[in-house]
Amino acid sequence: MTAGGELLSLVVIILGLGVVAQILSDRLEIPSVLFLILAGIAVGPEGLDLVGLKSFGGPESLSAVVGLSVAIIIFEGAFHLKLDKLRQAPREAFRLVTLGAMFTFVGTAAVVRFALDVPWSLSFLVGALLIATGPTVITPILTVISVRDRVGAALETEGIVNDVTAAILAVVIFDLAVAGGTSLRQLLESFVSRLGIGVLVGVVTAAIIWYLLKHVDLSPSNAVQNARLVVLIGAIATFGIAEALASEAGIAAVATAGVLLGNADLPYETEIEAFKGDITLIVLSFVFISLATLLTFDELASLGVGGVIVVVAVTLLIRPIAVVICTYGTRFTFREQLFMSAIGPRGIIPASVATLFALELQSTNPQQATVLVGTVFLVILATVVVEGGFARHIAQALNVLPMRVIIVGAGRVGRGLAERLEDRGENVVIIDTDQQAVETARSAGFAAHQGDGTDTSVLQSAGIENAKIVAAATANDDANLLIAQLTNSKFDVETVIARVNTPDNVEAFEELGVRAISANDAIAHEMDNAIERPALSEWMTELGRSGDVQETEVTADKLIGKSIRELDEYLPDGVLIALVSRDGDSQIPEPDLTLQHGDHLTFVGRRDAVHSAIEQCHPQ
Repeated sequence: MTAGGELLSLVVIILGLGVVAQILSDRLEIPSVLFLILAGIAVGPEGLDLVGLKSFGGPESLSAVVGLSVAIIIFEGAFHLKLDKLRQAPREAFRLVTLGAMFTFVGTAAVVRFALDVPWSLSFLVGALLIATGPTVITPILTVISVRDRVGAALETEGIVNDVTAAILAVVIFDLAVAGGTSLRQLLESFVSRLGIGVLVGVVTAAIIWYLLKHVDLSPSNAVQNARLVVLIGAIATFGIAEALASEAGIAAVATAGVLLGNADLPYETEIEAFKGDITLIVLSFVFISLATLLTFDELASLGVGGVIVVVAVTLLIRPIAVVICTYGTRFTFREQLFMSAIGPRGIIPASVATLFALELQSTNPQQATVLVGTVFLVILATVVVEGGFARHIAQALNVLPMRVIIVGAGRVGRGLAERLEDRGENVVIIDTDQQAVETARSAGFAAHQGDGTDTSVLQSAGIENAKIVAAATANDDANLLIAQLTNSKFDVETVIARVNTPDNVEAFEELGVRAISANDAIAHEMDNAIERPALSEWMTELGRSGDVQETEVTADKLIGKSIRELDEYLPDGVLIALVSRDGDSQIPEPDLTLQHGDHLTFVGRRDAVHSAIEQCHPQ
């Protein structure tokens, strides 16, 4: 076969496998990285031996192609990191990319040193690479698992920033420590200089691209296409310029440019994002399959028990400790901390950089090359298979799949409702037109968007497609009515409620099918309870602090046909069944009442007991 024919066959094989991997990923809701690695092994020397190092023209050619591909992937991930999302968990994200990264680096290096009995230089190199939990593996997980926004924001920010940190730190250690001795001062100076060069180049090129898109007529007829090409070529140029100035500064440059352009309100931003996503899918398939073809089972097996110890320590010890340290004393629940501890898969940066280093070490120190690639790929395989493959099951077991609630209105009423719902673990997003009100909500720890809640695009940006409840809680009845009507007519939301500030408007809301809550009536009802039923009023107030009242639908097959009396054995202590609702009729249940599928039970009791009872009756 001619060289051209071999190249064509290589491209067809890799891209074809990439498409298959993406289809399997979508069907099974598992990150495509897992299928890409398995595909690479299948067509590599350990499988059908269709693709190998010679297929790419040797180490230098592969290094150049992989480097460019990684740049495009990092740029695309950074482009999606919006500052609004980052503000939802700024303190936790900052800790994860500083304190968490340092703890992971040192902890991993120590485990590798003693478990595999290798030099400290190689141990720190592996530790640097395994800092990265990149967007190529985190984002697909969060796409299929709707955790609270602050959890997703912290994980995505960690992935993007730590990709840059891991790449630069690993190159510095390799150049100065593995390839020849160095001091800590030299290492730090080299790291800071490369990072600084990358950030500077990223800022300059982002400014140039922004100017071209905003102030230059790219073509009246092909403006969208030209805008997409400008961004793509700009990202590649950013990487090339930075790499020419300092090795691996290109990763920091494209990450910086991506974040800046992603938050610069570019024209045709939606079209640019879709185009970049398609390009990234192609290069992602190429990189992972290409690198996986270089992996051999002998390299993994040569690690022995030491390799298993490294995997266990990284996933079950170092990662959980780092997460707890970085999220301690914040608004993250303990279950969310456990989920974040269990979701730290490694991806493209460790795989690509480790492979390229191994190719350089192969001629001078093949044993270190084997340990490097084997350790890194063993951790990648273990974390992607277990954490990526079972991410949804982990989230369900920990009950961190919240109900998305959108509240329009960031005033005292909106924030008060948000606080109650978030205390129950729900994913609440607040919308308001007032920037000061939005900042106040964010300062209180809520996810908040500035915009007009009567605008469908604003509602969509807040995630209304996945919302189960929308609450219009502004001080303007006209706005609340419009929000409720718009939500009912445009979106598939289970519950829509509206605050009514003027009692005379309640009837108008109800005539249009909107569930209305009159502020005056609610206050009068509460005051009446305090006067006529003081004990009940005090009990309800205390219940709001330490207890909970929630309603759920009975869907668990094991409970259908059981009586209320028999149901007691399934429920935890500290919870009571207050009401049973069936076909719109609610009643205080008799002990012999038999449950039917679709019955709604209202539970009263301790918060944890109520949540446990809901899990028994309505498993996810």
